[in-house]
Amino acid sequence: MPEGPEIRLAADRIAKVLVGDELVETYFAFPKLKRFEKQLTGTTVDAIDTRGKAMLTRFSNGLTMYSHNQLYGRWYTTRGDKLPNTKRSLRVALHTETHSAWLFSASDVDVLTAKQLDKHPFLNRVGPDILDPTLTPARVRERLKASQFCRRSFGALYLDQAFLAGIGNYLRSEILFTAGVHPASRPADLDDATLLKLGRETLKLSRRSYRTRGLTVTDSMARQAKAEGLTYGQYRFWVFGREGKECLTCGSTIERTSVGSRGLFLCNRCQPLIQTGT
Repeated sequence: MPEGPEIRLAADRIAKVLVGDELVETYFAFPKLKRFEKQLTGTTVDAIDTRGKAMLTRFSNGLTMYSHNQLYGRWYTTRGDKLPNTKRSLRVALHTETHSAWLFSASDVDVLTAKQLDKHPFLNRVGPDILDPTLTPARVRERLKASQFCRRSFGALYLDQAFLAGIGNYLRSEILFTAGVHPASRPADLDDATLLKLGRETLKLSRRSYRTRGLTVTDSMARQAKAEGLTYGQYRFWVFGREGKECLTCGSTIERTSVGSRGLFLCNRCQPLIQTGT
């Protein structure tokens, strides 16, 4: 499933070809949305925002299209209205005179008024967006200490969109590793300084992944690895997907476990388990 940085990058790409231009044609595959094809054709796309893994396409008539890629959804953009070369099922198409944006395979799509948007169950449930520039490490720390989160394991908490919106499976492993936090530990087990460090790493890695289009290692590490002939997939992450390989920090073996039915990767030496029993 695409995570917050990937959805924001997709929003940037779509905004580049749609924002400020009039829609000359609109298509929805869903019968319940067919009535909006005429209502949106002739409007202008004013903005494209994201909330975690959800995208909000805002139109000049006050309506907003909510879309969530879920596991298989994918956006494409093209010049003109030539259909992308894919075997996926088309769900949404937005056409201007010069470009098109296409959403394939996603099933969670709706068109909402401002009042309906305020009551949307997903948007009302999610926490702060990890890419929100106003979100600070101190605020992340305060959320970690909140009663509804502080006694949950980090492995489970860091996939809960109600805690922070936009963190998914690879960011979970990468953030916990760089912060030196074991996934079985809980916020209640750690002191304020460690929680603040975790807050910093949470924002740093999320924003680095957005800036670099998917890297969580440092820029210098990526340059060196690329110069040595490693592929993008080989040098992209600190621990995620690197089961059985050496830890880039201490040389220990990276291990794989499962939390929430999703694979989680860690170094037990760099991420010692802390449990207070409280």
